[in-house]
Amino acid sequence: MDSTKPIDSSLVLSYLGLRKAIGIIGIALPFVLVVGKVLLESPGIQPSISDYYYTVMRDVFVGSLCAIGVFLMSYRGYTRHDDVVGNLACVFAIGVALFPTTPDKNPTTIELMVGSAHYCFAAAFFLTLAYFCLVLFRKTDPSKPMTNRKRQRNGVYVTCGTIILVCIVLLAIYAIFLRGSSIDHLDPIFWLEATAIMSFGISWLTKGEGILKDKDQT
Repeated sequence: MDSTKPIDSSLVLSYLGLRKAIGIIGIALPFVLVVGKVLLESPGIQPSISDYYYTVMRDVFVGSLCAIGVFLMSYRGYTRHDDVVGNLACVFAIGVALFPTTPDKNPTTIELMVGSAHYCFAAAFFLTLAYFCLVLFRKTDPSKPMTNRKRQRNGVYVTCGTIILVCIVLLAIYAIFLRGSSIDHLDPIFWLEATAIMSFGISWLTKGEGILKDKDQT
């Protein structure tokens, strides 16, 4: 009997569980921030996900992004290139957490500089998440045939990655052309960021086979 099989199976299950954890955090984060702030501080939605840093939900915001970052650092793909992308995503996620967005009222020069770094980290983070969905997650082990469920999962990855890219483009359009317009009261930044983060979460939950798991896998 091959004594390594139970160990290998345990490692696979732990790794899939790690991916599911990333997905659950991504899907839950917008809801937890909104509900927590309403219950513990005051009603209403913040202009962006990042603005929850300046509410009672700061620790949840920072902690969730740092947890996502650590999990992303542990990501291992088929090549060294995949590992590098995971490490970069980790840096970007933690950068978003540790470099807060610019506060609305009377920001100092340092706060403006930190806020600029935050926007750079956030843009790089979202672009990396889209790359995960559209490129890395669609790869298949060359030693194994592609199953129908894998094709379906690839469809989920493409959909999630496309949604993330569309959200990035719309965020840029709003920031450049529409900020200060009549749609500000709709909190477009929050909803676009929330949609992108939830798409990221769904893709990772799928990658962890919490969704569309291969039927013949034990």
